[in-house]
Amino acid sequence: MAEDCLFCKIRDGEIPSEILHRDEHCFVIRDIALTTPTHLLVIPV
Repeated sequence: MAEDCLFCKIRDGEIPSEILHRDEHCFVIRDIALTTPTHLLVIPV
């Protein structure tokens, strides 16, 4: 991945974020730019 990959930095703990779920396939975080009351991002690993 690119060195400036935001989601990679979140995954690796370089950028603080509340990871709601993590497994061998993906991790889930809340989007900081909410468009609905609950907006989650599912990011593959």
